[in-house]
Amino acid sequence: MAEFSLPANSKVSTGKTWRAASDAKSLRRFRVYRWNPDDGRTPRLDTYEINMSECGPMVLDVLIKIKNEIDPTVTFRRSCREGVCGSCAMNIGGTNTLACIRHCDDVQGDVAIYPLPHMPVVKDLVPDLTQFYAQYASIEPWLQTRSAAPTGRERLQSEGDRQKLDGYYECILCACCSTACPSYWWNSDRYLGPAVLLQAWRWIADSRDEMTGERLDALEDPFRLYRCHTIMNCTKTCPKGLNPAKAIAEIKKLIVARL
Repeated sequence: MAEFSLPANSKVSTGKTWRAASDAKSLRRFRVYRWNPDDGRTPRLDTYEINMSECGPMVLDVLIKIKNEIDPTVTFRRSCREGVCGSCAMNIGGTNTLACIRHCDDVQGDVAIYPLPHMPVVKDLVPDLTQFYAQYASIEPWLQTRSAAPTGRERLQSEGDRQKLDGYYECILCACCSTACPSYWWNSDRYLGPAVLLQAWRWIADSRDEMTGERLDALEDPFRLYRCHTIMNCTKTCPKGLNPAKAIAEIKKLIVARL
């Protein structure tokens, strides 16, 4: 998995440490990024010692235990706990992933937990995804057609055409890939990023969609598409095992083919 960290100029101080009285063999230390925009303090890392024999095995289990039993001020997003919703995306042990499917035993030593990198932080582990969702909306992620809908039935596609969507429709928009991409870090105001471009390809590849030309026209831009430099961090870090870099390459191939 790709390794990431905060920018070199980030200033994160050492915060509080909550120590547990328990068998040392069962203890794990979790260093959690903390920042509250309302208290005027600089970001810090608070350390929590957790007895793993009294906690679930996933990082999200630990965060829930911390919030419920130790420090109710810790703030993070979560919902499904099954790797489906993407809410609990964060940087764990240097890797962008989902807290609900990241096993604590997969991280050696102290477990460092940060928000997704290079995004504005709302509070603690909660990044501001406003721009990310606006970029997603800009690709018009729904089926678009010119022909009249079939009477009394849905638009059908062959089994082969349906299989062309495998590896793309499963994206849960967790933003792990986009926030692992240096090109997105540098140009997030104009570059759509791997997650949104994968979603764009999902609709271009759909045999039922009839707006391929218009979709390609909207993407053919030095920044919206071509800021991708095939660094491959997106594919390495995707918690669903998808390949955004391949989707971006397919878009580029289609644009070249129609010249």
